[in-house]
Amino acid sequence: MSAVKSAMIKLVVGAGKAAPAPPVGPALGSKGVKAIDFCKEFNARTAHYNPGTPIPVVIQVKPDRSFTFEMKSPPTSWLLMEAAKISKGAAKAGKESVGEISLKHVYEIAKIKKTDDRHKNVELKSIVGAVLSTAKVIGVNVVP
Repeated sequence: MSAVKSAMIKLVVGAGKAAPAPPVGPALGSKGVKAIDFCKEFNARTAHYNPGTPIPVVIQVKPDRSFTFEMKSPPTSWLLMEAAKISKGAAKAGKESVGEISLKHVYEIAKIKKTDDRHKNVELKSIVGAVLSTAKVIGVNVVP
């Protein structure tokens, strides 16, 4: 008999909007997990976010069909567009401007990104640099 392996599922789910419908239901159902169990826990954990905020989540499904999941902070580009109050980035990356934010916004976004496990050992200065680079690519100017 072959060994049963655990599975990893990566999804982006709106805060408070997890439902057993696509994409959550089929992704979990194919691994034998009851989607409603995930949805209840996810929605409870994301209650403090604005509804619909995109939350990347990594779900680890164990061989016994139990699961754990890790939520990450919203994507940097989404945070920048929210701060600039724009709905989409520039059509020509780095060549046109579609919005403007202050350096304080960049610092606050970097503090949000610092809460992710993958950034916990990274200096805040480096995260600020990455946020500034993303801002340039999506056409958001940063002013002092």
